Amino acid sequence: MVTRCAWVVGKDPLYLDYHDNEWGVPIYEDRLLFEMLCLEGAQAGLSWWTILQKRDNYRQAFDHFDAHKIIQYTEDKIQSLREDSGIVRNRLKILSVLTNAHAFLRIQKEHGSFSNYIWSFVNGTPILNHWTSINEVPIFNELSDTMSKRLKKDGFVFVGSKVCYSYMQAVGMINDHTIDCHCHPSMKLEKDEAL
Repeated sequence: MVTRCAWVVGKDPLYLDYHDNEWGVPIYEDRLLFEMLCLEGAQAGLSWWTILQKRDNYRQAFDHFDAHKIIQYTEDKIQSLREDSGIVRNRLKILSVLTNAHAFLRIQKEHGSFSNYIWSFVNGTPILNHWTSINEVPIFNELSDTMSKRLKKDGFVFVGSKVCYSYMQAVGMINDHTIDCHCHPSMKLEKDEAL
């Protein structure tokens, strides 16, 4: 029997796959980092499960999060997104993707890549936590507060501290798998040593 983080126990196979193969795994590719930032912003006030089920629709609707295409969106395109039942149709959340695309491209130019910029918040090294229970895992911290302030200063929206913390977990900047979870590096090490 595979032991997983308590928040995913009994969930749909799509959720299990996300937990097992994506959550907490470091991402360095700019387009994927941008996609996750947009999706985490879309999640604000909702559940990640809601967004995860719509992720493929989001990719189709937003040109696979190609920021160069997104900054060209017209009012007609925005209206068609507002009518797309495959995504969250909140106008502010839709417009946030356009705003963030502009900020993302500006950051790429200034820092060489968005990855350089975003990973600088953890000095390029994932933070590995050792929580024994899901109840210990924070929903924000001092680091997410710092990131949120900086992203807002740099022109991003829908990047509050809770969104930033969730984002860092999602893209592997922070590994918050509990220590009994088979995805926690210490469990993987034990399994490798047993072989």
